[in-house]
Amino acid sequence: MTHDKAALGRLGLWTFAFDGQPAGAVREAAAEIEELGYGGLWVGEGIGREATTHAQLLLAATRTLPVATGIAIMSERTPRLTAAAERTLNEAYPDRFVLGLGGHRAAGQGEVAGMPKADTAPAVATVGAYLDEMDAAVLVATAPDRPGRRVLAALGPKMLALAGTRTWGAHTYLVTVEHTALARETMGPEPYLSVSLTAVLSTDRSRAVDVARGFTAGYRIARHQVNNLRRLGFTEAELDGEGTRLVEALCALGDIASIAERIRAHLDAGADHVCLQVLTSDQGRMPLAEWRELAALTAEFGQPAVARPDPAA
Repeated sequence: MTHDKAALGRLGLWTFAFDGQPAGAVREAAAEIEELGYGGLWVGEGIGREATTHAQLLLAATRTLPVATGIAIMSERTPRLTAAAERTLNEAYPDRFVLGLGGHRAAGQGEVAGMPKADTAPAVATVGAYLDEMDAAVLVATAPDRPGRRVLAALGPKMLALAGTRTWGAHTYLVTVEHTALARETMGPEPYLSVSLTAVLSTDRSRAVDVARGFTAGYRIARHQVNNLRRLGFTEAELDGEGTRLVEALCALGDIASIAERIRAHLDAGADHVCLQVLTSDQGRMPLAEWRELAALTAEFGQPAVARPDPAA
């Protein structure tokens, strides 16, 4: 696997905010994100748009911006269809699509209305077998000139190791700087490491903490996240919402300088790319104003010069 560390630049965006918006508004927002200078755009998958068609919508609305699924849920699609979608997008949009895969859950995972039933089979073996089937898929669709990029959602050491040996690398979500350092140590220097960083842009500290606390509370049902936070040393009381250490460790809170400091810390700890998930008190709207304001950081963390095909050629 080729490890092109500059493929998405060092700073991107991660969002669920497109799911509740009409396609026209999403296209316009994606085009503006590209103009703002962000290096990549990541979209999740839940009870909104299907991941790969969502990626195609965004790729078609932009000229050179890389788009990544963060993540496409493996249990919702067969390995053959996943491989076919990956090939289609990589051939149509050379060097611009990243297939992020995940969705596996730890035993004891609670169910969420509208979401697929959690797959709690042995994680590493199940994901490895899925990748084997993708690689073995017989496809007649035109192949891209270069192999596509895949990343795995990974938190624990075994999944991180699998991501580092079988794919381009790992995509981590809701993690601390300490976890980023552990992930880099586990995978070694070569595999790609993308970190999703939750951020609340606000000069009102108590408001920022409240927004972040409300968001992180929703992940108490996610056993894989809870197990990871326990490994990182958080207490049961903190996991139940006591104090602010947990939200302050997981989320960048405050003004642009404070958020930049946390981005810098993840990069220094070994991340190749940090994608900001910007939270506001109104999760039903696209945080366009915040994305515009945070675009000031692209001067420091933005996309390095990377040779990509000219879409007009």
